[in-house]
Amino acid sequence: MPEIVLKNITKKWGSFTAVENLNLTIEDGAFITLLGPSGCGKTTTLRMIAGLETPTSGEITIDGKVVFSSEEGINISAAKRDVGFLFQNYALWPHMTVYQNIAFGLETLKWKKPDIEKRVQQMLETLQIEQFSSRYPSELSGGQQQRVAIARTLAPSPKVLFMDEPLSNLDAKLRGEMRTELKRLHADTGSTFVYVTHDQLEAMTMATKICLMKEGVLQQYDPPLKVYTLPSNRFVADFVGNPTMNFVDAGAVKKGTDSAEIDMLGAKFLFRSDKPFELEDGKVTIGIRPEHLPVCEKESAEAQLCGTAYSTLPAGMETTVKIKIADTILSSVMFGSLDYETDSEICFSIQGNMILLFDSDGKRVAHGTVAKL
Repeated sequence: MPEIVLKNITKKWGSFTAVENLNLTIEDGAFITLLGPSGCGKTTTLRMIAGLETPTSGEITIDGKVVFSSEEGINISAAKRDVGFLFQNYALWPHMTVYQNIAFGLETLKWKKPDIEKRVQQMLETLQIEQFSSRYPSELSGGQQQRVAIARTLAPSPKVLFMDEPLSNLDAKLRGEMRTELKRLHADTGSTFVYVTHDQLEAMTMATKICLMKEGVLQQYDPPLKVYTLPSNRFVADFVGNPTMNFVDAGAVKKGTDSAEIDMLGAKFLFRSDKPFELEDGKVTIGIRPEHLPVCEKESAEAQLCGTAYSTLPAGMETTVKIKIADTILSSVMFGSLDYETDSEICFSIQGNMILLFDSDGKRVAHGTVAKL
């Protein structure tokens, strides 16, 4: 499987910059998700790697071969880049059976008939759609059509499989099932997957690495759990996670090399990091994931702050509790089904060693623990 390297890739349409100076290395056999809000440049990036869009400047290398270079005037066509592309609408031939749809690309590539039959059978088995081989697309469900589209794309053994929001047309239950199938398929085939989505749950659950973009600029490129626990800036922290991270405006005074006194929510706390960090005294933002704000009894030793129950959202396995303290509404996630009467007093603590400290520019400068003074 190939390694894909993007060097200083920029794409402009007139004065509008869709992707700006993007540097990215996609390792062999990786499952990469290009994540971000609409218009952030993720689909444009995918199309430039695939050869469906021409960058304004930069260089793209696939498997050690330069497929695009603005300096050298190289621009190899999509057909010669040995990649597969799975579109949002599946694009199956309605007049062909499942078998014929999968075989079509191989026939175009002049494969021999016995090889075609063998490869199609492999794909039918891999995607578990053998029983549908003689059916037409109109006779299949959305999930079954999606499997056929994947089988057709994988049949010629492309070096890379590109997918542009392929699950967006499916209902929530089927989307969840297909996430499982795609992750399993990636493990079974060992192919390199590059996947575009605006759904952070898809990115978190499937990817080996997330490439999170904003307005054409790369914000963070790391494994999902690192993006979740150690976001590079406030935008990343806010975009990833559901319920979203709590952001609390605070005042900070540096204490030594690895600590700061934090004034927030009407109380003072000592923030302590396990590493030295630089910070100017003044306004900061504290980022706290909902699971790090457990509700507790007022009389307990853990109780640090108290507010009122703004609303309670039980969902069976877990409950999201909205807590109002002064003019701030915080989210707490508790395991199990709980309920609190609206406007009743509710106390909580701030726990864990992944409490984040953002400077006035929104950049994460440290992570650590907080203790009430």
